[in-house]
Amino acid sequence: MSRTEAKAAAGGGLTPAQEAREAVTGFLSDFKDFQTTIETKLQQQEERLTMLDRKTATHARPPLGAAADFDAPHQKAFNAYLRTGDDDGLRGLELEGKAMSTAVNSDGGFLVDPETSDRIKSVLSSTASIRAIAQVVNVEATSFDVLVDRADLEAGWATETGASAETSTPQIDRITIPLHELSALPKASQRLLDDSAFDIEGWLAGRIAEKFARAEAAAFINGDGNDKPTGFLTHSTVENDSWTWGNLGYVPSGVDGSVSAESIVDVVYALGAEYRANASFVMNSKTAGTVRKLKDGDGRFLWSDGLAAGEPARLMGYPVLICEDMPDPASDSNSIAFGDFAQGYTVAERPDLRVLRDPFSAKPHVLFYATKRVGGDVSDFAAIKLIKFGLS
Repeated sequence: MSRTEAKAAAGGGLTPAQEAREAVTGFLSDFKDFQTTIETKLQQQEERLTMLDRKTATHARPPLGAAADFDAPHQKAFNAYLRTGDDDGLRGLELEGKAMSTAVNSDGGFLVDPETSDRIKSVLSSTASIRAIAQVVNVEATSFDVLVDRADLEAGWATETGASAETSTPQIDRITIPLHELSALPKASQRLLDDSAFDIEGWLAGRIAEKFARAEAAAFINGDGNDKPTGFLTHSTVENDSWTWGNLGYVPSGVDGSVSAESIVDVVYALGAEYRANASFVMNSKTAGTVRKLKDGDGRFLWSDGLAAGEPARLMGYPVLICEDMPDPASDSNSIAFGDFAQGYTVAERPDLRVLRDPFSAKPHVLFYATKRVGGDVSDFAAIKLIKFGLS
């Protein structure tokens, strides 16, 4: 034993080595307590985060900073219905609530989601159809009534003290446009529907729009009114000099089975001035090929192509709509129409579009029965004139 240790033992004190060991031991003990405290706090924090995650999942809260997608429930529910026939997601939506209203018959089908419906309407509006230039109205009924004032209100001059004579009142006509059911029946295999990479909504919208566009375009021109709209060419026609309400006036072309430049000019000025500002020519491609060759007395073509992409061609300054359902050039055919179709023809339709899924009738394919209510008819017989490809 050294002298220092002997003195410490005799005096009851600790040697420096013992003090160091005790200090290290105390530090390690304090560090373990600190480590235990930190681990406890971390465990408590992790438990809190887990509870928050469970609450977030339970209440289906959106991620922070993400925009709310109001269309997602409709799209997901409608997509599930198309792929598997699961309609549970549709029943609690506002869209299905509308289907159960008094204005819409509940026939087991489902309304499409807003995005798909708007896509179909956009295609229908942009197709080469009378719809593109006609008046289109949405109705919540089985028919649409158009009130037409076809007589002018008389007026007269009066003096300060003289008696005022009675004038005639306008004559009002009511034109009723019934709505008919337009349908399409595209089909797809169940295997294709099971493929999540397949854009079923886009495919369905395209097929429905294609079928509806063809059927509408034909009916608005040549429809007989039996379970379909009434086309404007199905109304009786008379020579414009003896035109009366309820008929469409025509101008003879002066050439049997063809058209002349003079008749183009005549039909423009046969239409009333109040209609010419918004008037358009309507014809099919074969007739357009003939009209493009017409020249005026100075050798200038009456036809001019659009100056910008997407702009319609013009005939005597008026736009030309090419509708393939117009008659081909033939003897006494009414192959060219000219008028203000926004005034002259009305398309009435229900805003709802319905789809019924049928997995049984065409196994292993699934049929999609899409229906829409639409009607159309002439609403102003003075607003549309025709060119008859004949001598009189």
